Amino acid sequence: MAELIYTGIASLDGYVADRHGNFDWSAPDEEVHAFVNDLERDAGTYLLGRRMYEVLSVWETLGGSDDPPVIQDYGRIWRAADKVVFSTTLDAPLAARTTILRSFEPDAIRDLKERSGGSIGIGGSTLAANALRAGLVDECRVFLNPVAVGGGLRFLPDGLNLRFELQDERRFRNGVVYLSYRTVP
Repeated sequence: MAELIYTGIASLDGYVADRHGNFDWSAPDEEVHAFVNDLERDAGTYLLGRRMYEVLSVWETLGGSDDPPVIQDYGRIWRAADKVVFSTTLDAPLAARTTILRSFEPDAIRDLKERSGGSIGIGGSTLAANALRAGLVDECRVFLNPVAVGGGLRFLPDGLNLRFELQDERRFRNGVVYLSYRTVP
């Protein structure tokens, strides 16, 4: 069975975007980006909310021969994966290998986990909140940035009552800290 892995880049105070939707403070440097690439390499499918999909769809064209190797590498990873976008407003795919679904159905995600070969990444904190509440997420990976933004869109939703077990950690030269937690049933 495939594992469903929620990965995000957050501020030290727990936000993936500030009150204005800004997340420019979260851009990874080359060291962090290369580490992310290695983590994402086995993802066969990404489950994404509309806003996260719109942000990530630039990887359809990023990663050309003029780009740095770390960018080329992630472009290949993105283009090789299937994307499932949950949106009531998106009319047409912005990237190849994309399926648009109008609603989040936990049973459909359970079925996908049963039949998938690689891991399944979930991106976007609103979508991830639904999966966390449904007990579908196997692992949470967070890259904590040394910045506080004071409010906005949270990495983990308010009211979530889950236990986690630390399974990995890493500190980067730029002050970012990576933490990986398994959900505890």
